[in-house]
Amino acid sequence: MSFNTFGHLFRFTTWGESHGPALGVVVDGCPPGLPISAEVIQRDLDRRKPGQSRFTTQRREDDQVRILSGAFEDERDGQLKTTGTPISLMIENTDQRSKDYSEIKDKYRPGHADFTYHQKYGIRDYKGSGRASARETAARVAAGAVARLVIPNVTVRASLVQIGPHKIDYARFVWAEVDNNPFFCADPVAAKEWEVYLDGIRKAGNSVGAVIEVVAEGVPAGWGAPIYGKLSADLASAMMSINAVKGVEIGEGMDSAELTGTENADEMRAGNAGPYFKSNHAGGILGGISNGDPIVCRFAVKPTSSIITPRETVTTHNENTEVITKGRHDPCVGIRAVPIGEAMMAVVLADHFLRHRGQTGREGGIGY
Repeated sequence: MSFNTFGHLFRFTTWGESHGPALGVVVDGCPPGLPISAEVIQRDLDRRKPGQSRFTTQRREDDQVRILSGAFEDERDGQLKTTGTPISLMIENTDQRSKDYSEIKDKYRPGHADFTYHQKYGIRDYKGSGRASARETAARVAAGAVARLVIPNVTVRASLVQIGPHKIDYARFVWAEVDNNPFFCADPVAAKEWEVYLDGIRKAGNSVGAVIEVVAEGVPAGWGAPIYGKLSADLASAMMSINAVKGVEIGEGMDSAELTGTENADEMRAGNAGPYFKSNHAGGILGGISNGDPIVCRFAVKPTSSIITPRETVTTHNENTEVITKGRHDPCVGIRAVPIGEAMMAVVLADHFLRHRGQTGREGGIGY
């Protein structure tokens, strides 16, 4: 029970460490006959990879993916397609600088998993933090790219909506802007303001947290299951499993506590294609089951623990000391969490699509 696997019918297992020779993922449960290519997976990996702006770690990794298994050329049309067997994907590490961590070999970083990993396993990978590193998420993004093949009619998108105390203005929200700035932000004005703010954080040797909003459109009513198989519960688990995530909410989330019943309830009307909701406070999920509205999930990422500002800590021998973490680190790790959030949304939806189809024989609700 090492808990490196996520999902039920569509499931994946990630492997590898930040400063090892490679990392990767094995995706199992993907249906056969789906067109797949390294190029399709690479598109998502390229959005997550480090070193793309001064606001992320300057570690230079190409994150080139290799498909090792689970795909074969269809002789009927020459396309590479999934075979229904485990899909193994590998990404080599090419720019490790393990020497950057030599000075913290015997020191725990405050706010980091150094201490808890050591307490659990009795051994600690101080070179880049091993599995506690955000580098593990490259494998998740690769799995998410495969998951998108399973649910081609669903669009999954995400945007950074807050850095530190600075939030976007939803009146300026435009999805097309996400790829036009280094923050994956749908508000172009906020993105410009964040540049100045984050430059100050970075030059001060500090870091800051962020909030990411993930939206899935095209999900029919009916996905998910009551009580212990809730779509909302699996989404929360997926997002909380991302390193550095400290909070998750669906729809109105925590703000729903401030609403009255008349304000929170999404009123319904009869439409030509069936019932529809006049609002979406529920975030597209009722009773753990999708209702046909866009699924809206937000998660909060804490500030990066590896900073050059001195912090009080203890050594592995329980001695008081200070720690400064040199090397290349994200002043806001939440920026690169945008494609990671998309990937985790996609794998959960792919899993629930297969589970729903397996139980009911349908791809969505009963219809009208």
